[in-house]
Amino acid sequence: MEREKSGSWVTIGTFARLCRLSAKALRRYDELGLLPPALVDPVNGYRYYAEEQVEMARLVAWLRRIGMPLNRIKEVVALGDPGAAAASIRDYWARVEAETAVRRDLAVFLADHLSAREAVGPEGPEGLEGLERLEGPARAVGAQAQPGVPGALGTLGIRYAARSVRGAVRERNQDVAYAGARLLAVADGFGADGAGASAAAIDALKPVALGAAGAAGLLNVLEDAAARAARAVRDAVAGSGTGGEPDGSGTTLTAMVWDGAQLGLVHIGDSRAQLLRDGGLFRITHDHSAVQSMIDDGSLTEAEASSHPQRALLLRALVGGGGGGTAVSTPDVRLQEVRPGDRYLLCSDGLSAVVGGAETARVLAGADGPGTAVRELVALAVAAGGPDDVSCVVADVVSL
Repeated sequence: MEREKSGSWVTIGTFARLCRLSAKALRRYDELGLLPPALVDPVNGYRYYAEEQVEMARLVAWLRRIGMPLNRIKEVVALGDPGAAAASIRDYWARVEAETAVRRDLAVFLADHLSAREAVGPEGPEGLEGLERLEGPARAVGAQAQPGVPGALGTLGIRYAARSVRGAVRERNQDVAYAGARLLAVADGFGADGAGASAAAIDALKPVALGAAGAAGLLNVLEDAAARAARAVRDAVAGSGTGGEPDGSGTTLTAMVWDGAQLGLVHIGDSRAQLLRDGGLFRITHDHSAVQSMIDDGSLTEAEASSHPQRALLLRALVGGGGGGTAVSTPDVRLQEVRPGDRYLLCSDGLSAVVGGAETARVLAGADGPGTAVRELVALAVAAGGPDDVSCVVADVVSL
């Protein structure tokens, strides 16, 4: 241990003080391969660190302080190049700010509601026809622009399109991609009666009443609609299994409800909603899947997840019972801030599993309208082999 005495190696306790990380955190980072020690004593297992590791350890500590998850920190550290690492940090923080803005606005709305301030509901003109329409294949619906309300940014509306195609190895399409006057939704069915489950989930959302004023009112409507969708799926697949018992058929559900001023999000499973804003593509939903949970705790990288044997295992979905380990639960709901120029993508994993984020961003940024975007995205998935059903909805927030 001569080098340890000379100061080039230090004990874990000394290293923890130098980099402002606890010894417990250092041991955890070692287990994850994020910050391994320079030497582990083969006799007593003591960890020793090189003094030149302090700068890297402090970077890890700083990134943890801004809330970056361990798996993302591992990616930043692995980049090596300071410029690339800086770009990755800026991208992460842009995503955090987008998500924080949504929570900030919701907090303000709820505080006003609980303070008994009067909330003014959206009252706009009746539907405008024909700004955008895409007729997709069976079980996909395209629709016209939906008007919004006058405000500081002018009158906002949405243009949208939807498309769904059967996967190359599927006997029938169990997805539904829907775009109606106030509802955008994608559901990915699974099991023997997956088609019935996905259709039931979206049908349960169609009659959503959006006359309630303010964020609190819309959240209540979304909560009720989400619970209704869960019941509808249970009823749809009841008795579909052997002997009249449910067979575990079910569906994912990712939907957005437009009330003329904001979007309400309903989400469960691994279908996704993404936002293209100011040239950056942000995922605004979190997969309820086994591989996502492993990514979150740092035991799996995004690259490893794409080929993981459990990549299709859902932890949460709308199911009819006997879900083979999939939890029966209602979807998450929240509000989404909108800005003119936003472009939203809702898609099943038939698209996200075979078309990378860079390609998706390129198509969304370059398409002249939602109709062009959905056609190009589906075509990319099909060209990549598209084994699973492919469904997507694209919607633009526009000033009218």
